[in-house]
Amino acid sequence: MSLSAGDQLKYWGIAALVFAIVLWFLGHVLLPFVLGMAIAYFLDPLADRLQRWGLSRGAATAVITAGAVLIFILAALLVIPSLVSQTVDLIDLVPVLVNRLQEFLAQHFPNALDEGSPARNALASLGQAIKERGPALFEKLLGSVGSVINVIVLLVIVPVVAVYMLLDWDRMTARIDKLLPRDHAPVVRRLARDIDSSLAGFIRGMGTVCLILGTYYAVALMALGLQFGLVVGFVAGILTFIPYLGAMIGGALAIGLALFQFWGDWGWVAAVTGVFLLGQFAEGNFLTPKLVGNSVGLHPVWLILALSVFGALFGFVGMLVAVPLMAAIGVIARFAIDQYLKSSLYGGVSGSATNLVHGAQERDQP
Repeated sequence: MSLSAGDQLKYWGIAALVFAIVLWFLGHVLLPFVLGMAIAYFLDPLADRLQRWGLSRGAATAVITAGAVLIFILAALLVIPSLVSQTVDLIDLVPVLVNRLQEFLAQHFPNALDEGSPARNALASLGQAIKERGPALFEKLLGSVGSVINVIVLLVIVPVVAVYMLLDWDRMTARIDKLLPRDHAPVVRRLARDIDSSLAGFIRGMGTVCLILGTYYAVALMALGLQFGLVVGFVAGILTFIPYLGAMIGGALAIGLALFQFWGDWGWVAAVTGVFLLGQFAEGNFLTPKLVGNSVGLHPVWLILALSVFGALFGFVGMLVAVPLMAAIGVIARFAIDQYLKSSLYGGVSGSATNLVHGAQERDQP
């Protein structure tokens, strides 16, 4: 016998509460597995395509793994050392940038930097604080990440989990499908397809957009001779995942560094600005519509709210699960609204919603 709506709501509420408690207490333990699952989910379409080309699932997983190892080795040898070095140098350069800003303000706005003025004290303390605490903050960030994940997890556990998940992805989804309640299986499958479409449009699409834009910004800025161009491109590429934030922070950082490095040579400053304008034009008109499309259903405000709330409550693992949960909630909410519009609660006991709408239209006609 099917459960009543009240009983179903109670059990799903208990399941959600258990999930939140597990995430709260075991988030740091689950992190490598969540990362591995996310990587496998991202790469599953590639494995499916290789299977359609004639490879077995095991062979497709082996090809993807070999390619990932090669990319990791190249990144470890060519990109990561330069990225870390430029980040440390940029932190050391901040006091110089603050002093340059002080000189500029003293020249053009002398009253703003009178002895003992709030602006002068704030700039002096800002430069000294970043100089002293910047490296410590960087080391603390690495240390906190290392305490949660550590080097062994990053280099061993996450890739191993991703490989096994990718190898068994189709079998796992088939097994889960067999465990669905038979009465509700068609509805659950339809909701799962909608959630997968939403996630595929956002995670895979935005991940590809972040990679393309980050590479473009880094290569273009380094080609222009901008110092720390690799760091700026890396930051702008990652933050593109959050709508508008990557462009604002990356653009402000790049243009600020360009003003410091090319002051007086406005052509180079304009070139750096043009790099970001071109990147944003390509993202808004080509990359995002083509790779992400309109299937996501996640408003930027809800996305930023979800990342902030889940990040504050559950840390980094909370940020990882925020987008899938919001996508699922969005799909379920749209399904609930659709059911409500078809119900007698909306249409009334005397007729369906459709009949009421048609009747109202007929009454409005002269």
